[in-house]
Amino acid sequence: MRRLFDNLQGKHRLAVILTALLLIAVAIPLLSCAQTQTATTITINNSSNWEIKHVYLSPPDSDDWGPDQLNGSAINPGQTYTLNNAACTGSSVKVISEDQNGCFLYSVVACADNASWTITNDAAPDCGN
Repeated sequence: MRRLFDNLQGKHRLAVILTALLLIAVAIPLLSCAQTQTATTITINNSSNWEIKHVYLSPPDSDDWGPDQLNGSAINPGQTYTLNNAACTGSSVKVISEDQNGCFLYSVVACADNASWTITNDAAPDCGN
């Protein structure tokens, strides 16, 4: 590689150096924007009268939900459900629940050990009205 570089003439050598610098300048922002994905545990306490049929996760500023985390299970009134190894790509994650009527509740929880969300009857579900 060194021989190849030594054999290049002035203009060509400058072009190679400028191309390398350009590639580095483009790569640095892309690498710094990459978010590392961590896993967290989220406990959902259903202290409401609603049966929670589905739970989804998404980044806090996105409506691009991931797959249903309950896998066909439900969180009945008075029950607690723990999501182990929930994917988290930032400092927080949005947790979305859907009840038996197709209404949604949202909460943003910290991506820390033992994050929790308690759903109560005081919550105002989004039923698309």
